[in-house]
Amino acid sequence: MTPEELGAARDRTIPDVVAGGLRVLFCGINPSLTTGATGHHFAHPGNRFRPVLHQSGFTPRLLSPTEQSELLRHGLGITNAVARAPARADELSADEFREGGRILAAKVERLRPEWPAMVGVTAYRTAFGRRTARIGPQDHRVGGARVWALPNPSGLNAHWTTRTLAEEYGRLRASVGHGGLTSA
Repeated sequence: MTPEELGAARDRTIPDVVAGGLRVLFCGINPSLTTGATGHHFAHPGNRFRPVLHQSGFTPRLLSPTEQSELLRHGLGITNAVARAPARADELSADEFREGGRILAAKVERLRPEWPAMVGVTAYRTAFGRRTARIGPQDHRVGGARVWALPNPSGLNAHWTTRTLAEEYGRLRASVGHGGLTSA
């Protein structure tokens, strides 16, 4: 991607990858400029979301960003807390996160996923006013469903390795319905 292509993606939104009755609806923080430019969630090459989904057993193989619709076959979907792609995360306001929380609650109520999973505990804390939330299942419900807070798979979140991310995402996978992969 050229700097011009990335710059043109600023404030773009991309469609959710969703359907009714998902096992897990992953809710990212916001689209990156790479995601905005490509139209594919978690598209930045340094983002570990897809490798972690595979290593944790959610997908039978590593999917590329262009295969995001394949997630639906496995009962998985993607949305974002804040819909727009900022140039930097510090451009996002607490008000945007709170509004995103209200929108997410309505999506969850309509789509009825087994688990809405916030991919970033800090975004979850801000969006839902849960200042002391920690990684893992929450007692709090969003749109009628219990929430799971996951660590952010961004390469910038170096505290978590791909292995430790996969272990944490695997905890969620083990708690979902059948605890394993679904067939197509």
